[in-house]
Amino acid sequence: MAKNKTKGKIERKDWVSNFNLVGEAKVGDYTFKIDAEAEKSDWIYNAMNLGVDCGEKYGTIYADMMGGYADERENVIYAHGKDDDGKDDFENKIEVNWEDRFDEDVLSTIGDLCFITVGLETTTKTNKTFYKKFLSSYDAIAYIQEHLEDGTVVNVKGSLKYSSYNGNTQVRKNITSIVLSKAEPEKFRATFTQSILINKESTSLKNIDKDKSVLFVNAQVLDYVKEINGVEIAGQYPYPMTFEFAIPDLTNEKQVKGIMDKLFKVKKNVTQVTFEGAFIEGGAVVQPTLEDLPQDIIDLINIGVYTEEEALARCSDKGSREKRMVLTKPFIKLVGDDKVPVPQIFADRFTEEDLYFDIPDEANDTESIDAEDEDNDTNESADATDWLNSL
Repeated sequence: MAKNKTKGKIERKDWVSNFNLVGEAKVGDYTFKIDAEAEKSDWIYNAMNLGVDCGEKYGTIYADMMGGYADERENVIYAHGKDDDGKDDFENKIEVNWEDRFDEDVLSTIGDLCFITVGLETTTKTNKTFYKKFLSSYDAIAYIQEHLEDGTVVNVKGSLKYSSYNGNTQVRKNITSIVLSKAEPEKFRATFTQSILINKESTSLKNIDKDKSVLFVNAQVLDYVKEINGVEIAGQYPYPMTFEFAIPDLTNEKQVKGIMDKLFKVKKNVTQVTFEGAFIEGGAVVQPTLEDLPQDIIDLINIGVYTEEEALARCSDKGSREKRMVLTKPFIKLVGDDKVPVPQIFADRFTEEDLYFDIPDEANDTESIDAEDEDNDTNESADATDWLNSL
């Protein structure tokens, strides 16, 4: 039972949180987990943790998908319908019985954004991509495993999902579309669009990394959570998240000041800004230098037991790869019938009180519990989540 309950609800408005990866699919022995059985329940699930090699600039980025069903209980897929114009109607909630997830009459009433799009086959005559849509990620994963080969160039899209574990904010890339791409390596990319919340203390000129030419931004991101350590949220929660903002020329004081004033200067309350950005993951192992080595290792180098190159190789952390989310520019949206371009910057979107949650300190050492997304599959298994986190 929840110990505390939040007194208000945070309404997400003009919020964007998505990603796009273009590159070569990395398919191996641990990419898929098919018809796995949960240890402590009757849940049977499929899971996918797919690496996409997006080139030297970005590295190999991992995105995932999971879904399943309860073997001994009734299963329902939560979705939404369409309005009279055929557009997604998020207010029109629909529950689809598990047995009806392939029923064309039922599917014809479901909004497009409820489906997972897969395009990994081409037609024989025209060589055009053949697309399939799945209401359940369980079925999409099984199909992808059958048709996706290692090295295939793909275009992967999806949503960014945030949660908390051991006091740290984690971000997962949840796939909603994977299709063939004709992009050449120079066109590979790993990009995202993310709305963030900033206040007066989010950043300053003291938070600049001159070597990387970036400004560190201590922001918050909103995502749905059911509860955190017994504290019932049942709505949007502001997760702390540090981003980097790329500054082209740190020596240009006028440009730096203009960036700070235009994008990060908050007069009061909390400002919401949507940025375009890029992932940089796994492209370069964080390598130590000679100065980073302890004296006893340097002594071994000096007496000829190790060469400098051998010692540095032995002391490098093979698993310590960069995982960065670098903001590059504010997102511009075309607004109204006249398609007026407007940077998505909203001052005073929230107060600090709006974003305050009364959670005990010990909650920082426990995992947030994400409730079932109303427009997704039945509940995800902890076994699948643990498997993805272990890769």
